[in-house]
Amino acid sequence: MRLNAFLAECGLASRRKGESLILDGRVKVNGKIVLAPYFDVAPETDAVECGGARVTPVPKVYVVMNKPAGVVCAVTDKYDPVVVDLLPPAVREKRVFPVGRLDRDSEGLLLLTNDGMFAQSVQHPSKGVTKEYEALLNIEIHPGQLERWRRGFEIEGKFVRPLSVEVMEKEPRARWLRVTVGEGLKREVRTMANLAGFSVTALLRRRIGRLTLKNLRAGQFVELSFSDVYTKIIEGGSV
Repeated sequence: MRLNAFLAECGLASRRKGESLILDGRVKVNGKIVLAPYFDVAPETDAVECGGARVTPVPKVYVVMNKPAGVVCAVTDKYDPVVVDLLPPAVREKRVFPVGRLDRDSEGLLLLTNDGMFAQSVQHPSKGVTKEYEALLNIEIHPGQLERWRRGFEIEGKFVRPLSVEVMEKEPRARWLRVTVGEGLKREVRTMANLAGFSVTALLRRRIGRLTLKNLRAGQFVELSFSDVYTKIIEGGSV
């Protein structure tokens, strides 16, 4: 493993910040200062020190949460509570962060982890992990408007088309939609709704991949193993 990546695994810094620590001469491997960020280390056998203290990788954590409205998907925020604040100190200390985002007023299924590789595998469009949302519109949607939404829109210079948009059998009638997307753009469902002539008054993320939110109440979370959360996303399961 490269030295800068190893420092990130230890929870000291991002890879870029880890490079600065290395170039400043603050990192030793087996008692010798190393100035090369891409120096290969063997985590099982090499002794790595930073600032005179031995460092070791932080255990990976995988949390599934039902994010409540009014909470920001961030590690820190000047004005609003953040999702990390809903976790116990023992989990927060492992430097978890939200995978992707739900805006402040949205709620629903959210993953948090300190595993950057796992986060990338869930977020990147090339991985094919879809997200399903339930959106409450401000007014009823008619068949022609629904078809227009299904055809897609240009958003920030890119043509974006939802995988599916369906009217739900839920009151108030013709205002609840189930929207499935694969792009993962910022505020994607709300933006498409606005372009279709609507505003979203409530938004819930129900599914990530094949992992479905069923039993967790708003603000509740469960901690899972990597194999369990990955299997639920790929093969199916609920929380």
